[in-house]
Amino acid sequence: MALSVGDIAPDFTLKNQQTEEVTLSSFRGKKNVLITFYPFSFTGTCTGELCGLRDDLSSFQNEKTELLAISCDSPYTQKEFAAKEGFNFSVLSDFWPHGAASKAFGTFIEEKGFANRGSFIIDKEGVLRFALYSGMDARNNEDYKKALAAL
Repeated sequence: MALSVGDIAPDFTLKNQQTEEVTLSSFRGKKNVLITFYPFSFTGTCTGELCGLRDDLSSFQNEKTELLAISCDSPYTQKEFAAKEGFNFSVLSDFWPHGAASKAFGTFIEEKGFANRGSFIIDKEGVLRFALYSGMDARNNEDYKKALAAL
């Protein structure tokens, strides 16, 4: 089920590339959160999108905003992917229970077993302020900047 702007973001706890648990609600009252779901680590479009975020990281991870990238890959795959690409932001594993966070945000493709591209900005109160379901199309970082500037 797709989420709409104004909804309370569903909470989740997932492991990052260091196998540390990251809980979405832990940012409430502290930071806005940009979440980007992507299909698979080590694939062309997904790598390109995340490298674009890495190359302009201060726009997406700073004192006001936390960046969380999520796929259904295992934490061990995320560790290798983040190390290879030099990602200094959380690359989270939605591996088990398989796709639970992706399902909650409406990006999981059940018949294929992975998350489609979807991006969300959650404000400090936990309210969804931006939602983009882009399917298999690459996303534009300028859309994130505009949405974050509006908060």
